[in-house]
Formats: sequence, structure tokens, C-alpha cells
Amino acid sequence: MKKFNALFLAGLAAFAVACGGNTTKQAQTAEAQQVAEKQGAVYAVNLDASELTWKAFHKGGFAPRWGTLNIQSGELSVADGAITGGDFVIDMASLKVDSASVTEGDKKHTDLEGHLKSEDFFNVAQFPVAEFKITQIADLGGEPVDGAVAGANKRVSGNLTLLDSTLNIAFPAKVVVADGKVSVVAQFTVNRADWGIKFGTSEADPAEWGISKDIEIGVAVEAEAK
Repeated sequence: MKKFNALFLAGLAAFAVACGGNTTKQAQTAEAQQVAEKQGAVYAVNLDASELTWKAFHKGGFAPRWGTLNIQSGELSVADGAITGGDFVIDMASLKVDSASVTEGDKKHTDLEGHLKSEDFFNVAQFPVAEFKITQIADLGGEPVDGAVAGANKRVSGNLTLLDSTLNIAFPAKVVVADGKVSVVAQFTVNRADWGIKFGTSEADPAEWGISKDIEIGVAVEAEAK
């Protein structure tokens, strides 16, 4: 996969603030909802031009870590110039930690990768993929949303499955459908504990309490008509 396409670099640059804490829009979380019926033409996700970024912190925004995830497969359906549905499979084994985010001399980014893939966090051996299925895409009217990507024009809702838990999340995104292509760009924050990923969240243990529950997610997806 091409790891550094222009769209990804733009998203990563937005995430590279050293100690700024969580500045992105918190995704709205609810119970899983009915998946939208796919209608219209099918657009296949361009895996070489699409990628997910993530960023996590310790409490107060200190010691941020960031990296990437690969989309394993995905497609969108489009009718009358608008997305009607779609789904994505995320390869959790592809999780990478950017070595530039681990600056302490006694720490290695590869050690963090292993920890994030372990049972403490995403348990990749048992749950090798995550899934996102669109439930609704609506116009985003009114004033610009704080923390959303520039030009955000839609509110995307979908069921996100991590581990064995599925919740619906909703977030602002910039969606463009033109010339046989679709692009979706977004950035938002989720609380990993909502999906049962609770390592480092116990306030009874000061050593663990310092790890933030929030994860910033960056989405940069391109799809092309089949």
C-alpha cells in the first residue's frame, strides 16, 4: 500500500500537535442501528489511496502516540450524486505506531504496537478485523462544526464493531461525489472504553489512570465506480 499519499499526509499533519490534547469533534455514540440499504452504483474503495490514522494521549494531552491502520476492503453505493450506503473492513493487524511519536530513549514504537495488538487493547489474535457499516448520511446544515475537517458538509452515521461490541457513531465529514469518484474525509474522537477496551482507565490505579480513553480517528477514503 502507498503509505504517504497526499490525502493521508494532510490528515496526519492535522494530528501531529505535540501536546494539544483532544481538539477534534467527539463522535456521538448510540446503540447499533439498522444498516442503510445500498442503492445505486457501486464504488470500490481504492485501498492504495485510502487510510485511517489514529492518535492517543496520556491525560492532559501528554506523550501523544499516533500511527495508521489499513482498510482491508470496502465499497460505497451512490445514487443521484449522493452516498446511499457502504461498509468497510479494517485490518487490525496492520496497526502501526509512527516511530516519530515515541521520543523517549527507553521506549520502542514496536513494543507499543505489540501492546496495542494484545488482549489489553484490540486483541488482534481473536478479533483480526473491525467493521464500519453506514446507517445514514445526512446534510450538515448551519454553522461549521467545531473540530470538524474544513469543508465538512455531511453527518455520517454508522455501526462500528470493535472486539465483540457494536455501537453506532455519528461524525461530521467532507463528502465529495464527482467524476466517477467519491472522497470522504473526517476526523473525530471516540472513547475506547465504550467498546470495552478499558486497560489504563481504572481511576483506582494511579499508574493506569493517566492513559486517556479518547482516540482521535482520521478518515481519508477514496472510492471509484466499478
